[in-house]
Amino acid sequence: MATRFQTLPGYRDFYPEDCAARNHVFEIWRKVARRYGFVEYEGPILEPTDLYRRKSGAEIVNQLFCFTDKGERDVSMRPELTPTLARMAAARQRDFRKPLRWFSIGQFFRYEKHQKGRGREFYQFNCDILGEESVLADAELMALAIDLMRELGFTSSDFRIRVSDRNAWVGFATGKGLDEAGVTTFLQVIDKMERTPKEKVIEQLGALGFSLEEVKAFIASGAQASPSIGRILADLAARGLADYVEVDLGIVRGLAYYTGPVFEIFDIGKGMRAVAGGGRYDQLIGLIGGVEMEACGFAMGDMVITDLIRETEGPAARLAAAVAESGRVDAYVVLADPGKEAEAAGVLQQLRGAGLRVIASLSPVKVGKQFQAAEQSGATYAIVVGAEFPDLNLRRLADRSERVVALADLVAAMI
Repeated sequence: MATRFQTLPGYRDFYPEDCAARNHVFEIWRKVARRYGFVEYEGPILEPTDLYRRKSGAEIVNQLFCFTDKGERDVSMRPELTPTLARMAAARQRDFRKPLRWFSIGQFFRYEKHQKGRGREFYQFNCDILGEESVLADAELMALAIDLMRELGFTSSDFRIRVSDRNAWVGFATGKGLDEAGVTTFLQVIDKMERTPKEKVIEQLGALGFSLEEVKAFIASGAQASPSIGRILADLAARGLADYVEVDLGIVRGLAYYTGPVFEIFDIGKGMRAVAGGGRYDQLIGLIGGVEMEACGFAMGDMVITDLIRETEGPAARLAAAVAESGRVDAYVVLADPGKEAEAAGVLQQLRGAGLRVIASLSPVKVGKQFQAAEQSGATYAIVVGAEFPDLNLRRLADRSERVVALADLVAAMI
């Protein structure tokens, strides 16, 4: 008995309808990014493992698909794109006018437990502004993220961008006497506070010299804790986007390389994990590439956002329409006279050359079955090639209306 292979845990098969759904998201990612003046780039799937160690420390290896290649190099399948971006930008930073507005859509791999909204392989949209110190760059990225969600069909009733500022927390912690290592530990506690039992949080904060009450009081101070947040809010309000944003100092993002404003997008009412997140990371390009360059960016993965789309009425309807459109054909060429096979082939290619989506039976089939196949394909028209060629019978399948059209007029009759 033959072995039946299954997809590996955390990986996905993309059948045509799944590819159509994925491409719907990709197309909106690209369209909105280009609307904001961003240009697309890409990096390699494999990078030296040390690139990720440099950014995140030795413990990152536990989350990587890493191996020694045939050239005895220690390499890893990329878990994210920011280190690659930093390497690329530093290598050719003199060749580009600042600020850089770059985006990418690519596949990534993380060796971690598979769960809803998170797999071991996934696609991700990355969008970054490099070489700009103004906090308005952060606001620009948040505006772009909001427009991505709106283009997918979400409204202000469906999601919020939660904005915070790591610098505000650093000032708060150092004001209490914490050193750099203590600040790092403190931020990790704050980052996980919502997901940690209250008693544990009290214990962790107490070990660092803080009470839960004073931390909650700081969170409640909102935009007053950060001039940067105030400027971001004013900019987004001027764009008419204030309804999509709220201040939440409880957002600090777990990655230590963030150096300023940070944000995450959350759904309203469905309790899913963040569908996007990012922030300012002014020191990372210098750390990886040796070139000082301010930077901010965010990422959105395909798994969580697609789950949210399917669970939200408006976006789900747009997705269903896009999937249906992906499989639609404009016409089906019906061969009614076997002696006109060559002519039918010519009609097929003429229509395709005009940009229409056209198919026909590849084997001899009775005319009735050809019409049945035409209807099953979702074609708008059936084009009958018979003994009267070059005159053709053009049938609109929705209402069965027919008319005779000369070959020379066929394309015009269909558009």
